[in-house]
Amino acid sequence: MKRILFIASQPFFEWRGSPIRLGFDLQALTELGYTVDFLTLPLGERREIPGVNIRRAPNIFFARRISIGPSLLKLGFDFLLLWMALGSVLRRRYAVVHGVEDCGLLAWMAARVGRARLIFERHSDPASYHKGGLRNVIMRAYAAVERFVMRRADAVIGTGPGLVADAQSVGRASRACLIPDIPSSLVEATEAGRAAARARCMRQPDDILIGYVGSFAVYQGIDLLFAAIPIVAAAEARARFIIIGGSPAEIHERKEALAAAGYPHTVLFLGHIPPDQLPDVLAATDILLSPRISGMNTPLKLLDYLKAGAAIVATDCEANRLILNHENAQLTPLTPEGFAEGILALCRDPGRRERLSSAGAELLASQHNFAHFREGLRQCYTYVLNQK
Repeated sequence: MKRILFIASQPFFEWRGSPIRLGFDLQALTELGYTVDFLTLPLGERREIPGVNIRRAPNIFFARRISIGPSLLKLGFDFLLLWMALGSVLRRRYAVVHGVEDCGLLAWMAARVGRARLIFERHSDPASYHKGGLRNVIMRAYAAVERFVMRRADAVIGTGPGLVADAQSVGRASRACLIPDIPSSLVEATEAGRAAARARCMRQPDDILIGYVGSFAVYQGIDLLFAAIPIVAAAEARARFIIIGGSPAEIHERKEALAAAGYPHTVLFLGHIPPDQLPDVLAATDILLSPRISGMNTPLKLLDYLKAGAAIVATDCEANRLILNHENAQLTPLTPEGFAEGILALCRDPGRRERLSSAGAELLASQHNFAHFREGLRQCYTYVLNQK
């Protein structure tokens, strides 16, 4: 049985895109017959996966949470993970070292020392985290490191076509593997769970439930969303927004802003919901939102949305366009006014909502499921291990 060293500086487990995908990576690898040593952060919910030996870095920085994207705190943890990885490859023989995101460089070093194959997995592009000034300088340096690793990896896994194109642009055309994301839970919604969630969220029997799932990071378009909410609320009294995600501090800030704008009861904040409970809540909604403003990878939320069977309103940006079009979603300009108008259009047209949800269900069934995901990973590993 071949052994894999898998390295990711993500909280595991935590309710957001990369940690969710890591769980599917690990599950798929064990089902494919590999034994996995997983090096990760000391943060997140403790979750065990049969066949996976999870080893966490010591929390010498006394961290309680870590922000999305590169940071000084994550850099500190990366040094700890590097020493753990080097110790692992000196003690054991690994067939493959698999590094995710900023751990790609660590994985390259460990693979060189341990004479193992290297797989580099990317979930996002550095441009998603640009904020100006020093932050942009750091992200350009990080992008240069990513290119260095991509040139040397035996295979590069991208979650979307744009990330795969990046690998091809640095000379890895034959080694770039597209393995799209899948919904964050394999659990299916139940009618009883859907009814209970809808009863919890509604104020009036004719409410139109409009949901958003995700972090409050800038690239998610969270400012655009909250600028659009008062516009929708002023024009459609039935609109009831359901926000899933955000920290307590972020939620408090948004509540205060809504109250100051005169809409204190338009939005229900549910905070974080475990992925296996999410299908019932999403299935209870009528419209789901993706206000993304940047990035080149498919937002994981879109797959949960398609699975839920609700109509989608999404900004017409590269990330959303990877799987959405005018046949399966209401695409809008990247402005609060345009986004609000897209929401209002679906509020007023239940027939179009039904047509969009049917088209979305067909897309999900054909391309984005765990069987396809596992097969993509199998083909990638087979390719890497069969290289001369």
